[in-house]
Amino acid sequence: MEDRFQDVLEVASEAGHILLENGAEISRVEDIMARIATHFGVSSGNFFVLSNGIFTTGREPGKVRRDGGQASTYANVEFIPIRGIRLSKVTAVNRLSYDIAAGKCTLEEARSRLEAIRNAPAKPFWEQVAGSAFGAAGFCAVFGGGWTDCAAALVVGMLLYIFTLSVSARYLSKIVGGIANALLATLLCIASWRIGFGASLSNIIIGAIMPLIPGVPFVNGVRDLANSDYLAGITRLTDAMLGFFCIALGVSLAFILDGGIFKGVIQLSGMSVDPGTAGLGWQALAAFIGTAAFAILFGTDRREYLSTGIIGSVGWICYLLLFRFAGMSPAVATLFAALLVCLLSRLAAVPFRCPAQVFLLCGIFPLVPGAGIFWFTYYLTSGSFSLSLHSGFAAAKAAIAIVLGIILAMELPQRLFSRRRGTH
Repeated sequence: MEDRFQDVLEVASEAGHILLENGAEISRVEDIMARIATHFGVSSGNFFVLSNGIFTTGREPGKVRRDGGQASTYANVEFIPIRGIRLSKVTAVNRLSYDIAAGKCTLEEARSRLEAIRNAPAKPFWEQVAGSAFGAAGFCAVFGGGWTDCAAALVVGMLLYIFTLSVSARYLSKIVGGIANALLATLLCIASWRIGFGASLSNIIIGAIMPLIPGVPFVNGVRDLANSDYLAGITRLTDAMLGFFCIALGVSLAFILDGGIFKGVIQLSGMSVDPGTAGLGWQALAAFIGTAAFAILFGTDRREYLSTGIIGSVGWICYLLLFRFAGMSPAVATLFAALLVCLLSRLAAVPFRCPAQVFLLCGIFPLVPGAGIFWFTYYLTSGSFSLSLHSGFAAAKAAIAIVLGIILAMELPQRLFSRRRGTH
């Protein structure tokens, strides 16, 4: 009995470990660990989960020494750094927890399945590189780039992820790697533009740096705050802000280096939209490609690529319709579009038996203010402080709108989406 008590806590902790290191939000980690422990007859109050660690403690009920002291106690503390996002593992553990709750899996079978999930191979190198390439090209079109701009962004996105997987992820720290990735991407974009491959430098750069945007910690931080987990929420939002800072610093350094060589910072005239890709049909296709590409980068199951792309495309078209034809401000249009993306994500989670987070993390990316981040950085580097402040404020308003949209959608009761609890 004592061994079983400890085995249950170990299996629950292992499930939490896999979830946390692969990008799951805190509330999901706690819910799944509690579900596993409760099914096997162990109190669910033995776990304390932080953004990068799990504390597991417990005492087997009914076991007390004759002198009054406790017996059969268990304690374990794990530090869990987030090394990469593999949403397919989050989905697999989520499904395993429901199989356990339904009595379809014994404790030993659960342990074996968790071991298989932990050791599951990553996406092939070529697939990740293709995801970055097509993601950069798709979002280049979303933010106003023309066909040649998209082609240039595709090449840069491909080279960027080859560097990221081969060098940055292996040998550099998170901060230095983030700066190096943004620096390389921007230098490649500038070089492409200088040789005449691409017409709009700003749109090429915006598309190329999109694979670097820390969308996962941003969205998870918002969800943690919405669940009143303020410590984890603030920690993850701080991590997201650090990622944005690394991108901004890398972009700035690239413009400074180019300016030092060519005697002056490149003068950009502001955001432009190419009429060739501005139609709603092309925008829907671009958002679909970009969102599906991010599903690859975030390690979702391949059968979820199509639905993820559709959700991102529908959200972006909603934004364009509200902004272009309903006369709404960008912030208000972003709010309603984010609300729609979140609702569609919760609906899609039911038939796929996976967390809504899988669709939300990817589908929200067309609404992320990548253009605002770039222009804030560029104007700051070129000394146009008033324009920099204006761009930064616009990006902040869009981010706040996304936050509100997610919070409002997550407040709706789960019974509206599924009779089963926990799939959201």
